[in-house]
Amino acid sequence: MLSLHGPESAVEHAAARAGLPPDAIWIDLTDPSADEAALVEETTGLRVPSRQALSEVESSSRLRRIRNGLSLSTPMITFDRADSVLKPLGFVLTKDRIVTVRFHELRAFAEVKARLADGDGPAASSTEIFILLMEELVDSLADALEEMGADLDALSTRVFDFDTSARPGARPDDRKAPRRRDIALRRILRSIGRRGKALGKLRASLLGLQRIVPFVAAECGSFAAGDADARFETLQRDIASLDEFETRLTENVQFLLDATLGLINMEQNNTFRILTVVSVVGIPPTLIASMYGMNFKHMPELDWIYGYPYGLALIAASALVPMVYFKVKGWF
Repeated sequence: MLSLHGPESAVEHAAARAGLPPDAIWIDLTDPSADEAALVEETTGLRVPSRQALSEVESSSRLRRIRNGLSLSTPMITFDRADSVLKPLGFVLTKDRIVTVRFHELRAFAEVKARLADGDGPAASSTEIFILLMEELVDSLADALEEMGADLDALSTRVFDFDTSARPGARPDDRKAPRRRDIALRRILRSIGRRGKALGKLRASLLGLQRIVPFVAAECGSFAAGDADARFETLQRDIASLDEFETRLTENVQFLLDATLGLINMEQNNTFRILTVVSVVGIPPTLIASMYGMNFKHMPELDWIYGYPYGLALIAASALVPMVYFKVKGWF
């Protein structure tokens, strides 16, 4: 899809097929076709980068000076809570135009378009539109990080209140069944993994903006006007604060992962402890039964009228004594 933004109004792709208005300041390409890219290149003289070019990871490929402007690219998260992915986002910035190339819908672009349509803010220029986009993208990343912080707080409660039963009216010391506990721990571990994965993508997006903003601030001084320098400084401070916040969230994810793995280790220890108790409790009865199963000719208890009850009582006592001992010690 191709959108145009200039002094008149936004012009949709259907009205622009015959050619682009010469006064279009912002050309927004969403997953452009080859024909759309060729139309923009023919009209503006600016090369529209392909998706492959925008996906390059080298810093020299993402931040480049071109003949009459700047070519910029960064990975940007899709902000889809269900399945967020990174897709490339590109800018071609000159004194008179800005061309954006993206491959997914972004709230920041819709917000800037609405502000331009309402006439909110200074007169549109390529630098002004770029700064507005950066401000909205930073705001979107800030919202996503705040939501991530709230999710991690809720997850922290699940992790550290794991030993309490979820049944209404249950006592705090009630224990979940082993199978339920195992399923609950698996779900918590998967939740931490999803948060860590999404946080890594947010960090990649934030790092891209962290590189772009100072580069543009240093390179576009010749055609930036008004309070652009002050706004670029504000953007850099905001990005730095988000970077610190993201670092704390990453540490929180690692802390929750360590805590969950600790709980899993404790559950495994409990299982081995129960198996140890069972095996130890079974040894004395087995020893007594084996002793009276030996084929000796003279065994006084065999001729005793109470020999059989005595043997059973001795076996039961030999099993109960270790159980009582382990219970007193708190092994189960």
